[in-house]
Amino acid sequence: MNTGTVIAMGVIAGGTIFIGLPIGRLAARGTGIRAMLNAITIGVLLFLLWDVLGHAVEPVEAALTAASVGHAASWWPFIGLAALLFAGVAVGLLGLVAYDRWISRQGRASRRPAAAGGGVLRLNEPASRLAFLIAVGIGLHNFAEGLAIGQSAASGELQLAVVLVIGFALHNATEGFGITAPLAGSVHPAPWAQLGLLGLIGGGPTLVGTLLGSVVVSDALALVFLALAAGSIVYVLVQLIGVALKLNRGLTLYTGILIGLFAGFATDFVVTAAGV
Repeated sequence: MNTGTVIAMGVIAGGTIFIGLPIGRLAARGTGIRAMLNAITIGVLLFLLWDVLGHAVEPVEAALTAASVGHAASWWPFIGLAALLFAGVAVGLLGLVAYDRWISRQGRASRRPAAAGGGVLRLNEPASRLAFLIAVGIGLHNFAEGLAIGQSAASGELQLAVVLVIGFALHNATEGFGITAPLAGSVHPAPWAQLGLLGLIGGGPTLVGTLLGSVVVSDALALVFLALAAGSIVYVLVQLIGVALKLNRGLTLYTGILIGLFAGFATDFVVTAAGV
């Protein structure tokens, strides 16, 4: 498959993340709307955590089965993959903890109003910082998805690659909403430049992963990025749940979580129905 086709696949699969980004410009100030958007984001990320961990554990379990049941391999592949899984989750989680604390300290040390610093991403603002961390976690996840698309294309399985592109494109449309939901309801709508950069952080890795996957086939590489994504998503989920508890909207919280979960599974069913 030529490079142009591979690039087009990556762009389509990752580009739909921009569909949901305009939600970040909503200026609604009602607590109920903010609580619902936050809760839906929690639901979407819960689905992504399940999806990411499910795919990350598959090669580890396969190596374990080969060593313990079939006795067709040594234990070292399992030990190596398990170590990558645990290390990736730990780095993804604790890395964001350290980064968020560092950014917070930088903001306090600057002694400037939140809106006056932080660059295009406005990282001095808690809501913008949370949106950025969500984009990072989703970007790591999308890089692994891009690897799957690229590897399918490289092996000549064009039909599988096309189905993956469609399925991941649907996933990314909901992920774009999740990235910028924390920004909705702000007094000042999020600038388009900020939304565009968040979209590149979250969706751009799909294209990078697709290109790399078309020339490199590595289960270990995919596992590392899935594990990093899982750890980062856990951190972001804890932050979002904290926001939800402060908003104190019980029914809204659980309703929104269900909506987010159902949206995630609905897009996943598209891929499953196609036999992938």
